[in-house]
Amino acid sequence: MTTSLIDAGVNLTNHQFDAQHSAIIARAKAQNVSQMLLIGCDINSSQQAINLAQQYNLLATAGVHPHDAKSADGKLETQLRTLAAHPEVVAIGECGLDYNRDFSPRETQRSVLHRQLTLAVELNLPVYLHERDANEDMLAILQQYSVRGVLHCFTGDQHALEQYLSLGLYIGITGWVCDERRGKSLQQLMPMLPLERLLIETDAPFLIPRSLIPKPKSHRNEPSYLPHICQTIASLKGLEFATVAKQTTLNFQQLFNHKG
Repeated sequence: MTTSLIDAGVNLTNHQFDAQHSAIIARAKAQNVSQMLLIGCDINSSQQAINLAQQYNLLATAGVHPHDAKSADGKLETQLRTLAAHPEVVAIGECGLDYNRDFSPRETQRSVLHRQLTLAVELNLPVYLHERDANEDMLAILQQYSVRGVLHCFTGDQHALEQYLSLGLYIGITGWVCDERRGKSLQQLMPMLPLERLLIETDAPFLIPRSLIPKPKSHRNEPSYLPHICQTIASLKGLEFATVAKQTTLNFQQLFNHKG
């Protein structure tokens, strides 16, 4: 029996997937991707993620991405509480800090992150975290809260990895680890990442694994490519595919309190 996989991060609401949701999910299931977490990046996309999760028996997050932090207003907590009341919602986020692009002012990013972490504690939900070039500020804020969660799409260095692990966070690894250009340092960190703290995700439609053979005609990533990411990680850790698949599925179920 083939071990099923869970994609711990899919942007299914992205316009690149418009009118193709059923086909995308069917292709994923054909590759034994049995479940996926649909990511909300603002209030509207969070509601859309919930709608899709309800339609296809999937899971979702509800939150405001640091890029969109400037759009948050005084209604944020009320809006997120309403969204999080849906049983499909298993985490608050995608939330965090992004000093790489600074699409929202940094002080606004920090404020909106604080607000979402406070709400996650109140609701006893995990957080789905994003961080780019903001490691020290992110750690300083997270240390103020007793939250569980995942650092999504980790691309940091060994120090950052050790710090996030010390906070009890899970680490989400994407197709970045399959990139022969940008992914070398991440590849070297894989033996240091405990298997029991690992989640695998595509971040589709972004970050298509560059080592796919044959190379897809489209540059759009899909959940059906998750097995390739799992195999890449298994090889880097010197483990069997099934070992990584089973443990990452268990990790997801434990973090998000999902039994199905």
